[in-house]
Amino acid sequence: MKSKHKYNKSHKELFLFIQKEINSNLSFCPNRFRRKIGFKGLIYLVLTIVTYLGIYKVDDSFSFIGIYVLYGLISLLFAFNFAHDFSHNTIFKSKKLNHSCFVLLYTMVGAHAEAWKDRHVKSHHHAPNVEGYDTDLEITNLIRVVPESPVSWFHQFQHWYAPFLYTTYSLFWVFVKDFKIFFNKTITGRTKTIRYKISFWGQKFSYVNYVLVLPLLLADKEWYIILGGFLLMHMVQSLFLLFTFFMTHHIEGALYPKTDNFGFINTSWFMNQIQSSNDFYPFSNVANFIFGGFNNHIAHHLFPHIHHIYYPSLNKILYKILMDNNIQPNQTTYVGGIISHLLHLKQLGKAY
Repeated sequence: MKSKHKYNKSHKELFLFIQKEINSNLSFCPNRFRRKIGFKGLIYLVLTIVTYLGIYKVDDSFSFIGIYVLYGLISLLFAFNFAHDFSHNTIFKSKKLNHSCFVLLYTMVGAHAEAWKDRHVKSHHHAPNVEGYDTDLEITNLIRVVPESPVSWFHQFQHWYAPFLYTTYSLFWVFVKDFKIFFNKTITGRTKTIRYKISFWGQKFSYVNYVLVLPLLLADKEWYIILGGFLLMHMVQSLFLLFTFFMTHHIEGALYPKTDNFGFINTSWFMNQIQSSNDFYPFSNVANFIFGGFNNHIAHHLFPHIHHIYYPSLNKILYKILMDNNIQPNQTTYVGGIISHLLHLKQLGKAY
């Protein structure tokens, strides 16, 4: 996509300087990278397998539901840590191998891989928080996150009901949103080849079978216990997913750039990426290991071609240069990010 951001020479020069400093001071050792990513992959793979098998092994109903929920969170973190980087081709040299692994992991959480990748890479990364460009802003009218967007009377209560609404998101994504995108050509923006269609139905069929049908057939539990575990898994998964996603862009102080009548964006690409994104624990290797770089969102938007394991070290360089140039990055804690997001909703609800 050709950029329609406002040109700013000083921002361009500053970004080039940051790139130069990162290339000069950050060590990109291929062998160390393979060891780290291999170790991380093994941990998440083992945890995912163990928790999934636990669904068929536990005896009492409460433990069954607990392990179901735990599996949902572990599989989601697996996707956080690997699927996202696969979509940006930062793990393997082969784009085809990256894409195949990306599809496999998205199938594991039930989402349609190709549709998300198209929207995320071509739309969201180009102009985050810009209406008309960022498809991540196409959410339910029940939640108002963009200033100057249409407002209704119920938005004044959205900071109260949003967490309850968020618990439905992954079910909506898997069983409603993906199908709407698939059957609506204007939303997908791509030709549906036979391969694309087979991939879509194969992903959905595989997910429903392994996460719901097999437990119904093989787990020694009543159907309503299994269904309850499945639904509770999605509720907890959704709440964690949406709060994590929303705090990366929709918090107090985040920038929502505007466009003119010709579609040109009133800020530079560089500042759009920085001021529309939010970090939490940007220098923490532990947080980076858990959240897969989502906690280093500014670095990711500026350098999506760099794998997230480098971000804590990269941020030491990035933050210093930004602060030296009087640019203050958005930064919260995880709980602070949740609170800031809800306060953002509360503030936008006052517009009614």
